Amino acid sequence: MTVKIAVVGLGAFGHKHLDALTQIPDTKIQYVAHSTLEKAKEVAEKYGAEAAFASYSELLAQDDLDGVILATPTQMHHAQTLEALRAGKHVMVEIPMADSLAGVQEIVDAQKETGLIAMAGHTRRFNPSHQYVHNKITAGEFSIQQMDVQTYFFRRTNTNALGQPRSWTDHLLWHHAAHTVDLFQYQTGERIVKANAIQGPKHPELGIAMDMSIQLQTENGKICTLSLSFNNDGPIGTFFRYIGDTDTYIARYDDLVDGKETTIDVSKVAVSMNGIELQDREFVAAIKEKREPISSVAQVLPCYVVLDALQQQLEY
Repeated sequence: MTVKIAVVGLGAFGHKHLDALTQIPDTKIQYVAHSTLEKAKEVAEKYGAEAAFASYSELLAQDDLDGVILATPTQMHHAQTLEALRAGKHVMVEIPMADSLAGVQEIVDAQKETGLIAMAGHTRRFNPSHQYVHNKITAGEFSIQQMDVQTYFFRRTNTNALGQPRSWTDHLLWHHAAHTVDLFQYQTGERIVKANAIQGPKHPELGIAMDMSIQLQTENGKICTLSLSFNNDGPIGTFFRYIGDTDTYIARYDDLVDGKETTIDVSKVAVSMNGIELQDREFVAAIKEKREPISSVAQVLPCYVVLDALQQQLEY
């Protein structure tokens, strides 16, 4: 079976998914879609897609399409995910899958009704570095006591990961904190029962907080401290320190070192060192095997329950 996929949204992350799909057997980039048809046609030619679309509804009407990957602006995720499911297409949506708990719940309900594959792009579950730690945990060789996480960017203007102008505004809580909140619950296997947040001043033009601090605690007392900033003039990205009962690990995307900065080889953890590719492989495999994927919308729902509680704190 060749799984035919469309990538919708052709910005920085759309291209990451396109590159990843070229590495996955029995997978075809069937279509691409973008708000600007000229750009969509250019990308379609580059990746060998059958056609390009500016109309999302027209794309979903194609019979020879199995699933879509949504790398579109945040405010479009909720409606586009629902539209894909109702059109009978499997869907993987980049995070956040909605910018409200009510929207996320609606997606989870729609997935249950349709029985289709619906997956959220919580990539940290797939990075080889985090998979290595997860394997240690499931083997009973490591137990998290604390996670210390820093998510830092230098983004004082509305630009994407390539430095290009964005048509939408990013968000520290609903986008970037979502990665860590979900990963903390996934790695500990426990529910978050305490969550606190404070934020710095909002940007006068972007209207979002540029700095944020979050504390989390699970039902059995494991804790996580998360610092986020768009003001950091230095290395960008998210850096995870796992402090456990036997070891300390520091994960930087797909790379891993121990507490003394000694490199740990994670090249044999999975078939690729690319977390995006591994995420996309799971989406394709779930479609072929007709099973629930890791990072299904139902599995990550608890993350959004916590984000909603934190948002209410910040707005109080």
